[in-house]
Amino acid sequence: MKKFLSPLLFLGLFLSLAKAQELPDPMYPPRLVNDFAGLLNSEEVNRLEYKLRNYHDTTSTQIYIITVSDLMGYDLADFTFRVGEKWGIGQKGKDNGLIIMIKPKVGNERGEAMIATGYGLEDVIPDALAKRIIEKELIPEFKEENFYAGLDKATTTVMDLASGKFTGDDYLDEGGFPISLIFLFFVFLYIYSGIRRQKGKSLGHSVPLGAAMGMFSNMGRSSGGYSSFSSGRGSFGGFSGGGGGSFGGGGARGSW
Repeated sequence: MKKFLSPLLFLGLFLSLAKAQELPDPMYPPRLVNDFAGLLNSEEVNRLEYKLRNYHDTTSTQIYIITVSDLMGYDLADFTFRVGEKWGIGQKGKDNGLIIMIKPKVGNERGEAMIATGYGLEDVIPDALAKRIIEKELIPEFKEENFYAGLDKATTTVMDLASGKFTGDDYLDEGGFPISLIFLFFVFLYIYSGIRRQKGKSLGHSVPLGAAMGMFSNMGRSSGGYSSFSSGRGSFGGFSGGGGGSFGGGGARGSW
């Protein structure tokens, strides 16, 4: 019996190693946008690369976009986490890497998208936020095959959340006025009314109410602040992972 099991165990180990070797290597020279599936044209790739590289240089957070036509027999989540670990995505000691993995529709298969977060970003972009980004920013555009638009919107949202430009609660709010700004607005009105009573001035004097409301509305979320690349024809030097790669299962997925 032992003689029979030994070859089977060896065969299983061999097949597992062979499967692991099928995981893709980063494109050369290494970059943040790895479009193996060819969903983007060269200008779109360069725009996204510039945007993600600039964000990394200012924050050290690594956001990778990876598109593949074949998951090589893996489940999407397993494939994404394995690639993240193999490539060492995220800074060593911080594990602040994030992967946007896209497998487009091939034949009768559904398209799939996943956002995977390293340990260092799980608190900033928890699963619920990752799911919302996929459903709100990626899939609606992907259904129309507007892959660049979806990725541009999603990466801007990720950057804004990671940088604290707006909170997760604000983003999860159904597109309404952010709750935090509503609270600040009423605080402002309370203070302003107190000053008015003290000085006997009307609300219309000094700062108009409309201007005050405009001031607070401008504090809300804006997009596109990380995408100033215009020519789309720049060249980039090599970029490699930061020695991280610790993904503990954080993230979300969706399909279309």
